[in-house]
Amino acid sequence: MTWKREPRTWLAIAGVLLLWASAFAGIRAGLRLGPDGTLGPDGYAPGQLALLRFGTASIVLGLFALITRMRLPERADLPRLGLAGCLGITIYHLALNYGEVTVNAGAASLLISAGPVFTALLSMVFLKERLTPLGWGGVSLAFGGVSLIALSGGRGLHFTPGALLILLAAFVAAGYSILSKQSLRSYKAIEFTCYSIWAGTLPMLVFLPGLLRRLPTAVPSATLAVVYLGIFPAAIAYVLWNYALARLPASLLSSFLYLSPVLACFIAWLWLGEVPSLLTLVGGVVSILGVILVQTKGQRAA
Repeated sequence: MTWKREPRTWLAIAGVLLLWASAFAGIRAGLRLGPDGTLGPDGYAPGQLALLRFGTASIVLGLFALITRMRLPERADLPRLGLAGCLGITIYHLALNYGEVTVNAGAASLLISAGPVFTALLSMVFLKERLTPLGWGGVSLAFGGVSLIALSGGRGLHFTPGALLILLAAFVAAGYSILSKQSLRSYKAIEFTCYSIWAGTLPMLVFLPGLLRRLPTAVPSATLAVVYLGIFPAAIAYVLWNYALARLPASLLSSFLYLSPVLACFIAWLWLGEVPSLLTLVGGVVSILGVILVQTKGQRAA
């Protein structure tokens, strides 16, 4: 099967990668972690951050739905939409936020990069998608590039019990992609994004009392960082991701996520003045070559 890559699809992918690459820094800014990794009194706890982020996204998407008079989902689809929200929003982001408290950035980026591998495996079972041997080679090459970037931090890879939470996040993200692909046959990208984010935000309301207590004491920079996360890497990026997912196989699209650590390093270079090391540059080149290999030689003909 030939999948058409239109210019708008490429733009959507580029937007997703840029926004999601900035999310890791935004999460750290919202948590206000100290040098020793402890949570500061002027930031948000992981659960509070997740609720504020997706509460913001839910409000933005809700306003859009009201203005455009978006249709309601079919009753028969509610279980699948609810499961997608629970996996891709609730579990993924809570596991990622709590995991980042104890797992250093290099280890977190390496663990979360298992997501495309899980997606490719689940796509074989549920979507009947097949990568070629060269495609799997590209996935392995890209993962190796991310490993080099992770090692280039100079602090080693320190895995704590929080590493299991990061790995859980990678797995449920793959499940979200499979459920999304199935739902996007019946719903537009913006519709599915609204339904899944709303469903995923509801369980987070258990953190509402703590969030209300923390809002007055949190520094404005932390609050603005989380609001940014809600509008851009959440609401907008998820719409763009689902738009691209409706037009590409899940296994091929997920391989682009290996470019996220490369972009994150580039953003840190421009924004924070953090000059990448030679090992980082080599890892970036290897990741890019792996993604190119997946995109050009990874699709098995129907």
